[in-house]
Amino acid sequence: MAVIVIPSTVAACSTFTAIVTGAPAGATSAVFTYDGATALTLPVVAGVAGPATFTAVGSGVQLVSVSYVDAGGVVVGADSGTVTVTAAPAGTISTTVSTPGGGTTTATTTLTCSAGLASVNGTLTYTLPGGTTVTAAVVNGVVAPTNLGVALTAGQTVGVSFTPAAGSCVACTFAPITVTVPAPPSCLVFLLPPSGAVVAGQPTSLTALVLCNGVPVSGASVTFSGGGATPVTVTTNASGIATGSLTFPTAGPASVTATVTAANTACSCTNVTSTPITVNVTTQPTCSVVIRPVIGPVVAGQPTSLTALVLCNGVPVSGASVTFSGGGATPVTVTTNASGIATGSLTFPTAG
Repeated sequence: MAVIVIPSTVAACSTFTAIVTGAPAGATSAVFTYDGATALTLPVVAGVAGPATFTAVGSGVQLVSVSYVDAGGVVVGADSGTVTVTAAPAGTISTTVSTPGGGTTTATTTLTCSAGLASVNGTLTYTLPGGTTVTAAVVNGVVAPTNLGVALTAGQTVGVSFTPAAGSCVACTFAPITVTVPAPPSCLVFLLPPSGAVVAGQPTSLTALVLCNGVPVSGASVTFSGGGATPVTVTTNASGIATGSLTFPTAGPASVTATVTAANTACSCTNVTSTPITVNVTTQPTCSVVIRPVIGPVVAGQPTSLTALVLCNGVPVSGASVTFSGGGATPVTVTTNASGIATGSLTFPTAG
C-alpha cells in the first residue's frame, strides 16, 4: 500500500492531490482525511483510489491519512502520506488615522500580499483606547476608510488586526499592528503689510495667506482686526488668500492680526492667528478752498464771475465739485479743472 501526494511540496492555499495504490484485498472504498478538511470517500478500483483534492493550509510537514473500508463498512486497513506546505508569506497592514475638520477620527488601512489579495477576505478589527472595538469588512484585500466614532487625540494608540473569514484560506499572514495618533499638521497664517499709505478714516486693504503643511487652504474664514477698526471676516480663495479692508479711526501705530475662525482641513487651523504687524496710520490730508476776490464792479441782477481754488495738502485737486452760494443768489455748482480751479457765476438780486 502507498499514498502518493502530488506535488509533495505545495504553497499554502494551493491545492494538491492524494492517490492510493495497492489497497488491501476486500477494500471497496478509501476515506481520505487531511488537517480538518471534510473527509473524502472514493471508490477503490483495482487497488487504486483517488485522486482526492485538498487545499494546503498552515506550514511544514503534514499528514494525509487513508482508511480502507470493505463493503460492510469495516475498516480493513490504513495508510498515510505526507505533504510539505510552504508557509504563506507575510503580508503587511498599514493604517493611518486622521481627524479632518475637528470631527471624529477615520482610519484608512491598506493590506499588501505578495501572493495576491484575491483570497484575503475577513474582518479588520480596530481596538480603541479603553478596549472598545470597531470592525470593517475586508473583501479581496480591500477595506473602506472606517469612521471610528470618536475623536482621538495625538499620542493615543489604535490596535489593528486581521481575522480571516471562516473556511477561507488567506494567501498571506498578517501580524497585528499598533498605530499612534499623530499630532495635527501645522497651520500657518501670514499677514502681509499693506502697500501704500494708511490714512485714518479711509479703508485699508489687507491680505492674509493660510497654509496647511505648506499647502494653501481654500474656503477658510479669516478675520482681520486691530487698531480700533471694526473687524471684518472674509474667505480665502483657491490660493489660500483672503483680502479684507479695515478703516482705522485715528492716526498713530496700529497692531493688526489675521485669525482663522473656521477651516475644513486636516490641519488644526481654527483660532490660529498670524504674527501681528504694526501699521503706521497717518492723519487725513488737509483740504482747503480759497475763493478769489471779484475783479470789477458787481451789479445787482447781472451775473458775477467767481473763482475758487481747491488744494489738498497744497496740491491742486481736479474734478472736485464746488458750489458757490450767498447774497440771495441761486447757488451754482461747477467742477475744478486740472489746476484745481472752479469758475462759476452768481446773480445777486439786490444791492448791498
